[in-house]
Amino acid sequence: MDLAELEAAINKVRGLAKEQMQQLEDDLRQAKLESVGELRRRLDEWRVSHLGKKSQLQQVSRQMSDLSKEERPKLGSLVNQTKAELEAQHDRLEERLSALFRQQQFASETLDITLPGRRHPLGSVHPITRIIGEIEDVFLGMGYEIVEGTEIETDEYNFEKLNLPKDHPARDMQDTFYITEELLLRTQTSAMQVRTMERMKGKVPVRVIAPGRVYRRDEDDATHSHAFNQIEGLVVDEGIRMSDLKGTLELFARAIFGPDQEVRRLPSFFPFTEPSAEVDVRCTVCGGAGCRVCKETGWIEILGAGMVHPNVLEFAGYDSKKVSGFAFGLGPERVAMLKYGIEDIRLLYQNDLRLLSQFAR
Repeated sequence: MDLAELEAAINKVRGLAKEQMQQLEDDLRQAKLESVGELRRRLDEWRVSHLGKKSQLQQVSRQMSDLSKEERPKLGSLVNQTKAELEAQHDRLEERLSALFRQQQFASETLDITLPGRRHPLGSVHPITRIIGEIEDVFLGMGYEIVEGTEIETDEYNFEKLNLPKDHPARDMQDTFYITEELLLRTQTSAMQVRTMERMKGKVPVRVIAPGRVYRRDEDDATHSHAFNQIEGLVVDEGIRMSDLKGTLELFARAIFGPDQEVRRLPSFFPFTEPSAEVDVRCTVCGGAGCRVCKETGWIEILGAGMVHPNVLEFAGYDSKKVSGFAFGLGPERVAMLKYGIEDIRLLYQNDLRLLSQFAR
C-alpha cells in the first residue's frame, strides 16, 4: 500500500472510533447508576479495539517500513496524532464513568442514621467466673492481694511444707494425680501459702488469696468433680487470733449471700491448721428449715479454715512464737451452687446454653 492508501485507512479507523465513542457518550448521558458497569466494559472493548496491540491503527503502523524515507514521517505524524486523539477521548469518558461509579458507590453505602441500631447477641460471664470475681472483690476490699501459682506443683510444696510428710495418713484424703514421684497436679492452692511466705522473707503483714484450678482423683457426681476451682486465703501478722478469722469469714459470707446470712463454725481437722474449723452457712434453699440440699440440717459447709500450724510458719521462715496467722480454703463452685440454686455441679461444666443464658443480665 502506498502513502495515500495508508492515510485513508487511518482516517477510516479514526472515523469509526469517533463514531463508536459518540455512541458511548450518548449512552452515558442516558445511563442509570446500575448500567455503569456495562458502559465500563464497552469502553474497555473500545480501547482494545482501537488502541490495543492488535488494533487496525497498529496494523497500519507496521506497514510504515514499506514507504520511502520521505513518506514515513508523514505517516508517523498522522498515526501519533490519531493515537493521541483517541487516547484523549478515552480518558475523558473514563473520568466521567469513574465519577458516576463513585456516585453509585456512595449511593450503595449511604446510611440512614434515623434507623434503630442493630442489636448483636452477646454471651454472658460464666457463673464460676462471676462468683470468683465477686469473691476477689470482697477480699480486695479488705486489703488482700491476689496471687497465682502453677497447676503443676511439687510434692514438697503441695504436701510436705504444709505439715503433710510422705507417710502422713491425711494424704489419703486427697487422691492425687502424680506425674513423677516429685511432680503432681496440685490438689489444693494451699501450696501458695508457703510460697507467698517465702517470698515475703519473714515480713508482715501477709494478706493474700490464691484462686486457681486443682485436681483430685474423685468420681464425678452431683457434688464432686476431678477438676475444680479453689480459693486459698492466708493472713499472717503479729497477734492474729481465731476471732479475726471468725470476723473475716462472717463478713465474706454476708457480702456473698446477703446481710442476714448466719455463719457457724464446727471443730474439724486439717494438717496445716491448728485449731481447725469447718465453716457452715444457713441453707440458702430452705432458709434453715431443713431440705434435701442441706440433708435436713439447715446448714451447708462452704469452707475449711483454721489458725496456721506453727510448723507451716517455721517451714516458711517465720518465727511461730512472734507471729501467727489464719488460713481458709473455699470452693467457688460450691458457693455458686448455693447462691444460684444449682443442685448439680456438673451443670457448671457442660456449657448448656439453657443454664448459661440465665446469667446474661
